[in-house]
Amino acid sequence: MAEITSLAPSFDMSPIAAGFIGAAVLVVSVSVAVFIWSCCHSRAEKKYKNPPYKFIHMLKGISIYPETLSNKKKTFHVRRERPDGGSAEAGLMGPEKGPNGLATAVTQLPINPNYGAEVSPCVSTSSSGTKTSSPSSPDEERPLGTLTIAVDYNFPKKALVVTIQEAHGLPVMDEQARGSDPYIKMTILPDKKHRVKTRVLRKTLDPVFDETFTFYGVPYSQLQDLLLHFLVLSFDRFSRDDVIGEVMVPLSGVDPSTGRVQITRDIVRRNIQKCVSRGELQVSLSYQPVAQRMTVVVLKAKHLPRMDITGLSGNPYVKVNVYYGQKRIAKKKTHVKKCTLSPVFNESFIYDIPIDLLPDISIEFLVIDFDRTTKNQVVGRLILGAHSVTANGIEHWREVCNNPRKLIAKWHSLSEF
Repeated sequence: MAEITSLAPSFDMSPIAAGFIGAAVLVVSVSVAVFIWSCCHSRAEKKYKNPPYKFIHMLKGISIYPETLSNKKKTFHVRRERPDGGSAEAGLMGPEKGPNGLATAVTQLPINPNYGAEVSPCVSTSSSGTKTSSPSSPDEERPLGTLTIAVDYNFPKKALVVTIQEAHGLPVMDEQARGSDPYIKMTILPDKKHRVKTRVLRKTLDPVFDETFTFYGVPYSQLQDLLLHFLVLSFDRFSRDDVIGEVMVPLSGVDPSTGRVQITRDIVRRNIQKCVSRGELQVSLSYQPVAQRMTVVVLKAKHLPRMDITGLSGNPYVKVNVYYGQKRIAKKKTHVKKCTLSPVFNESFIYDIPIDLLPDISIEFLVIDFDRTTKNQVVGRLILGAHSVTANGIEHWREVCNNPRKLIAKWHSLSEF
């Protein structure tokens, strides 16, 4: 009878050793998983975290940068020369608390004697040599240059082809650098369905863009009803972009069927009254001649257009810019009103303005739709003061100047920025 032999296992391990090895593998796996998760989480936070001083350049030609995180006042002193040979200082101050629980900002305006010759619509002139009422300024007489474009039509693709070639003789918009950083925005009117812009060319007054834009789905039979609008701007990294001028090219007199048509037009000052139905804004102004203070109250707005592509209600706020001549010297903004097209702000701002500088002051109100996910959009603009061009705006400023210590409130229609 064959002998049965026992087969012993080739590898024998005690249960205690196996338990230790399993526990070690589990601890190492958990540690690696936690480390990988923490690295991914920190990288995601760095990617989506917004720095407090991030500049956001908007397609509408305005830069919005958040207020400082500190509530401390900051004063910037500007020295002026007196006629008697002495000197005086003026400063730009931070926010202060106003009466009646309203958010208030106090601003001291810097002095620039170069703007003394500008004319205000608030004051009148007599034969004795005082100032006269006129909205014009020396900038209106300054040449703005020329723009050269080319228009063609692609019949097989039913496409309008527009080439922005070059511009010549642009004015200097940056006095410190003695130059400009021009670029051009183009819109096809009246539908405004096609909006494009060129690249920014640095430090030149004779830019050569040579950029071609093709617009598909434009029937040749509708070319006679279209209007090409070119807006010439100068890029500014730390402020809103300067508008140099505009060019209107109606296609009613252009026939690109025979080939490419080259067009050269003079750049003219922009007409900010060409757009309507941007809503209305109610503001109140009052000037105290003894304290030499201007109180600006942003009350409310109504009939604002929907700027969101989803058609939902907007989140508007108002940015108030104060200009001395052509230079912006103060900026403040109201709180954002959520999900409304008829916001009530009721926020006031107080500015220290010497009475002799009042004719050269302009106050700009920008109604902006706040968007957390995309860029903010400018809904409309209102200008009161030396550069006001609407009849209602000129009349409002005149009443404020002629009725000191009286709070005068009016509704104004917003224009396109």
